[in-house]
Amino acid sequence: MPSSIPPLPNLTRYTDWALVPDGLHTKTQLDRQGLKPGSDPVGQVLYHGNCYAPLYEATAAVPKRRVSAAQRAVLDRARELQYQCRRCGVHEREPLGKGRFCDPCRYAMTMWEQHDQAQLLSRELVADPAAVLLVVDVEPDSLPEAQGVAVVGVRDRQVLYAAPAGEYGTPERGAVLDRLDALLAGRRVVEEPDHMGPNRRYPQALLRLPDSGPVVSGRDPLHPWAAHNSAANASVARIWAPWYAHTDYPYSTVPCLPGHGETVPWSRSLDVAADGQSMAGLLHRIADGTEPVWERAAWTLDGHGVGIEERSA
Repeated sequence: MPSSIPPLPNLTRYTDWALVPDGLHTKTQLDRQGLKPGSDPVGQVLYHGNCYAPLYEATAAVPKRRVSAAQRAVLDRARELQYQCRRCGVHEREPLGKGRFCDPCRYAMTMWEQHDQAQLLSRELVADPAAVLLVVDVEPDSLPEAQGVAVVGVRDRQVLYAAPAGEYGTPERGAVLDRLDALLAGRRVVEEPDHMGPNRRYPQALLRLPDSGPVVSGRDPLHPWAAHNSAANASVARIWAPWYAHTDYPYSTVPCLPGHGETVPWSRSLDVAADGQSMAGLLHRIADGTEPVWERAAWTLDGHGVGIEERSA
């Protein structure tokens, strides 16, 4: 019930039920007599201190149309269906509300939708000649020859650029940044996040001193390709996780990467160019639908297929 119902304009207001003339009734009062208003309201009465109810002339009221047996059956069936999941048919004790899906089906459908969106994104990247994978290795404790950066085309898996990363603040690192700025201008950049590689693989690690604080999300005005964890720069893990559909908790709709040490379907080595080609291959397999999913993926366990499947009422 609303907190207040304002009065209607240009209608007589009665501030007490005792002041209402005989022959004027509210909709509720008419309904109890099997009637409904047959004309516009002619007054209004105050109730609950801040609400006004329209008043109608009883003499102008008309009988309410009776519900036929067939109509009653349809209404009863509609009420019954409010408790029945339209995907799996299970009956619940409480109405299912909008959509009419039980919790397990809603969970499976949500996971499937994210899985499907991951494939659509992979297909976009595979079809985009400007989409590239950026893999960097600038771990200060790794071997000098392991410091490197590579750019690999997603569609053709060709290595577009591969070079030693150079140390921070040196002319070699400056030359790498200049080359990346020119090569990645206007391209869709996909990255491999740090926590999935053996070394530091944040693109922004190329721009800052080692251990100088957490990587900040967002676009760098001078180096937009270095934006970490932003919508502009997807990551392989963010595409693969919803496709694989692993979750840590039952009925969690947030797909996540398996725990540290688990196998991922792309190489993680000190050869950044080879790793980029491996990740490009993964995107192709997701786009083709040949990449496996988690054996416990929600839609493979609920026994009712994938997506939204309505049963006939």
